[in-house]
Amino acid sequence: MNQEIFSVSSLTAAIKKKLETCFTFVSVRGEVSNLRKTASGHIYFTLKDQEAQISAVLFRGNAMHQKKLPKDGDQILLKGELSVYPPRGGYQIIVREVEFSGEGELLKRLQFLKNKLEKLGWFDTHRKKPLPKLPKTIGVVTSPTGSVIKDIIHVLQRRFSGFHLILNPVRVQGMGAASEIARAIADFNRYEMVDVLIIGRGGGSLEDLWPFNEEIVAQAIVDSNIPIISAVGHETDFTISDFVADVRAPTPSAAAEIVSAEKKQMLLDLSNAQTRVLQTLASLLRNHRRMLEALARRPPLSSPYTLLGPFLQKLDLMRDDLQMGMEQKLATVKLRLKAVVKQKEMLRPQTQIAQLKENFTKRARGLSWVMQQHISQRKIRLEQLSAHLKAIDPRNLLSKGYSIVFREKSDSVILSTQEAAQDEILRVQLTDGQLKVKVQDERRKNI
Repeated sequence: MNQEIFSVSSLTAAIKKKLETCFTFVSVRGEVSNLRKTASGHIYFTLKDQEAQISAVLFRGNAMHQKKLPKDGDQILLKGELSVYPPRGGYQIIVREVEFSGEGELLKRLQFLKNKLEKLGWFDTHRKKPLPKLPKTIGVVTSPTGSVIKDIIHVLQRRFSGFHLILNPVRVQGMGAASEIARAIADFNRYEMVDVLIIGRGGGSLEDLWPFNEEIVAQAIVDSNIPIISAVGHETDFTISDFVADVRAPTPSAAAEIVSAEKKQMLLDLSNAQTRVLQTLASLLRNHRRMLEALARRPPLSSPYTLLGPFLQKLDLMRDDLQMGMEQKLATVKLRLKAVVKQKEMLRPQTQIAQLKENFTKRARGLSWVMQQHISQRKIRLEQLSAHLKAIDPRNLLSKGYSIVFREKSDSVILSTQEAAQDEILRVQLTDGQLKVKVQDERRKNI
C-alpha cells in the first residue's frame, strides 16, 4: 500500500483547510490567561479550563467593537472561527465576539425590558421634554466619590460660570442602587429643586451599569416633570435610562456641555457681535477722522467763528425770544394778578355799594337819555300829525278861495247841485264869515 508523503507545509495546509472548513464558527467557554496586548492593538491570550487550553487572538478591528476587553482570570464565552497559523503549526481561535460570564442572561433581560418599555411608548420622542436654555440650578444624581461629579463640575466651571449645582448622592452599582437612583429623581421632583437633572456614572461592564437598566429607574424618569439627561458609561454604552431620558449624553462630561451649550453659544454670539461692533466703530472712526482732517484744512474753518458764528447768532436769537417770552409771561401774570386783586376788591361791601351806585347812576342817565329820545320822537310825530291835520283842515282850504255850502236848517253839507231845491235858502261858509243865498236855478253849477 502506497502512503502519501506530505511536506510540512503541505500537511499544515491540508490540516488548515480541513479544520477551517469544519469549524467555520465556534463558541468556546473558558478562563483567560497569559493575556498580551501588542503595540498594534491586537490581543493574544490563552483560553483554558481544567483539562485543556487553546490559543486565541482578538484583532484590533474586532477589539474596537467590544464594550469591554477581557483580562486575565475572566470567565468568558468566545465566538469566532478556528484557524491554523502555519509558521508555528498551531491552531487558534479568531475571536469575533466576547461575552462575559453572566452577561448572556443580563442581555436577555435587557432586551426583554427594552421591548416592553418600547411598546408602552416610553421611548417615543413626542413625550420627551425640551431642556431649559439657561438653567439656574442643575441637579446631579450620581456617586459623590466617583469621577463623574468631578468631571461635571470641571466642565461647568469652565463653560458655565455662576452655576448652582445640587448633588443627590447615590450608589451607582450593586444591590439597592436602582432604588436609590429612583428615589433621588423623585426627591428632586417633589421639592422642585432644580431646572434640569443629570443622572449617570462612569464606564463599566454590563453588570456594573445594570442599575440604569432597571424598570424602577425608567419609571422614575418617565414620571419626572424635570427634564433629564442620561449620561451612563462611555459613548458605546447604552442603557434603558438613555432611551427613556429626554436627552442622552455619551459621557457625563458631554452632559455638562449640553446643559451649558446655550449659554456658551450666547456668550460666543455676544463676543462675535462685540468684535463686529468694535470693528465697525474703528472703521467709522477712521473714516470720520479722515473727513475731519480734510475739513480742517479748508480755509473757511481757519477761524472758529466760521463754524460757531451761526450757532452763536442762533443762541442770541434764542436768548431774545426767551427774554420776550419771559416778559410776555410776566405781563400776563401781572394782568391776572390785577384781575384777582380787582376781583377781591369787588367783593368788599363798600366797593359793591359804590359799584351799585355807579351802575344806578349809569342806568339813570341811560334811562333819562332814552326818555328824552322817546319824548323827542313823540314831539316830532306830533308835529307831523299836526301839520297833516292842518293840511287837511277845511278852513285852510277856504283861505285859498274855496267855500262850503250848508243847508240852513240842517247844517248838512251840500255836495251836488242836485241836492239843492228851487228857492231854497243855503249858507255859504267863507274864510272870514258866512253868507245866506237863495237858489234860483238848480241846474247852474255856480251860484
